[in-house]
Amino acid sequence: MAERLTVVVVDDHSIFRSGLRADLDESIDVVGEADDVESAIAVVTTRRPDVVLLDVHLPGGSSAGTSGGAEVLQRLASAMPGTRFLALSVSDSAEDVVGVIRAGARGYITKGSSGSDVSRAVHAVADGDAVFSPRLAGFVLDAFGAAVGETAATDEELDRLSAREQEVMRLIARGYAYKEVASTLFISIKTVETHVSSVLRKLQLSSRHELTAWATARKLL
Repeated sequence: MAERLTVVVVDDHSIFRSGLRADLDESIDVVGEADDVESAIAVVTTRRPDVVLLDVHLPGGSSAGTSGGAEVLQRLASAMPGTRFLALSVSDSAEDVVGVIRAGARGYITKGSSGSDVSRAVHAVADGDAVFSPRLAGFVLDAFGAAVGETAATDEELDRLSAREQEVMRLIARGYAYKEVASTLFISIKTVETHVSSVLRKLQLSSRHELTAWATARKLL
């Protein structure tokens, strides 16, 4: 039997958490729950799940102008590269979607999704894919400047990168840890770090989360 994916569910409504837990398929093991920012950080840090299902609007946030879900991402996503974050919310506003993607979420689906849809999304995010409810993907594409007519611009940006840098870029954007990239490409971790620094500089990006959003918007994953 394949090993089950571990998941932490973060939402401030206990009835919703219970219902979601019951609806997820048997390949998913819910190993923890939380109902506000601080409890989310505590349980995710302790349990280190494969995926966190994260409500966007959580109580307990301390950053002015930042949603509770985005604060959890800002405090955890870069520190826990082995854990992927999937936003799950009743909100379908562009501001909420783009905010949590910029903060490090790998996808965003609405609470109207079925248990089977959420389960598929969890597996996809765990595999390194970016997942969005159909009408929400357009917000991300618009926010990161990926219109249909930008193929030439994308090609020009990619031409700045060497073939090896493009390989590293795609793996990092999919959520691979430096050690995993090194193993996959048979290079040292130090070389991976050098390539990542070069990629971010050439593309004028500041973090791996911005790189993921950049690559996702250009359909490079």
